[in-house]
Amino acid sequence: MLVEEQLFIAALQNKETQNRAFQQLVSQYKERLYWHIRRIVLNHDDADDVLQNTFVKIYRNIHNFKGESALFSWMYRIATNESLTFLKQKAKMANITDEELQNSLVQNLQADSYFEGEEIQLKLQQAIAKLPEKQRLVFNMKYFEELKYEEMSQILDTSVGALKSSYHHAVKKLEDYLTED
Repeated sequence: MLVEEQLFIAALQNKETQNRAFQQLVSQYKERLYWHIRRIVLNHDDADDVLQNTFVKIYRNIHNFKGESALFSWMYRIATNESLTFLKQKAKMANITDEELQNSLVQNLQADSYFEGEEIQLKLQQAIAKLPEKQRLVFNMKYFEELKYEEMSQILDTSVGALKSSYHHAVKKLEDYLTED
């Protein structure tokens, strides 16, 4: 871990400097975390809610951060877990399966005023939504966020080999879906 990051983490964990350091953390990571969350939950308002919950959880738990991974990886793991928990709760409240919820969210993309996509982008999002959860996460993190497998390994707590396999399967399924017709 870089000395600069260690100092920043120390500022986040120090009661006297915590608020200012946390404001800096939010301004530095809010857009990246928003888009990570948005690719999981698909809806702008839901992404805003999950982002807020993510930052609350980060703030409340920063004193537990041990530095075993990069701060960025730790925050992404929290954002990922918050997003998945949010979707599971949303599906449960609507009394539908996770897959039915994903299909519904993709259908609603067209009506979402924050989605600025062409027809091909919408079709790609529909294809991504049909992927199993892990493949969907890995594809989004690799393709859209350009994360390295090592970073994803820390965030998703799984091996690089498993991630490469998931990404390969996701790409194959997406190619098949996008070329059918």
